[in-house]
Amino acid sequence: MTPPLLTDTKLQRLLAWLSPAFPVGAYTYSHALEAAVEAGVVTAADELARWLDAVLCHGSGLADAVFLGEAWRLTVAGEAAALAPLAERASAFQPTAELRLETAQQGRAFLLAVGKAWPCPALLGLEQVSPLPYPVVVGVACAGHEIPLRWGTTSYLHAFAANLISAGVRLIPLGQSDGLAVLARLEPTIGKVTEQALESGIDDLATAVPMLDWYAMRHETQYTRLFRS
Repeated sequence: MTPPLLTDTKLQRLLAWLSPAFPVGAYTYSHALEAAVEAGVVTAADELARWLDAVLCHGSGLADAVFLGEAWRLTVAGEAAALAPLAERASAFQPTAELRLETAQQGRAFLLAVGKAWPCPALLGLEQVSPLPYPVVVGVACAGHEIPLRWGTTSYLHAFAANLISAGVRLIPLGQSDGLAVLARLEPTIGKVTEQALESGIDDLATAVPMLDWYAMRHETQYTRLFRS
């Protein structure tokens, strides 16, 4: 099979879907960063960059990218029946209740928005899938619209990092210039994680970010909170 090409139209769709303005509520989640800032673990741009590098390389960043890739491949292969078990596995891979709710709510919001504005047959089968983790539905949407997996993965990881940087800018707080510097610093990491995800299957998955898991659990009972995770 000839790999799909990234046309101008497909690029516009990808930019829209993974824009911070796309209505999935990403701005309401900090992915445990709020608890880490509250505890004084992340207090500056350099610490934020190291935190996000770990999350991308050893935590949800890589895991999400692999699940996205598997959903893309199953959709391209016409194996829609395998998407529900994949979604269940992706949900079970979340270490805490808040993070599981985060990915499920973003996934459902993404399906509703894309399914209405950019409908395609591949998305129809997801309406009955629950829970529906965010990376799974993004992978299906990319496959259904013939967006190359590499660019879907890179864009997803970039959006993931950018959303958490935005949370860090508000929480620490940082200036916008510091936030952009962190995003620029993460470019090689995003490229590396993309390559690793493209070469991996779900049986290769493991995470090793115990500090994030710990602060995600602490956030569930944090007294004052700006974010939902």
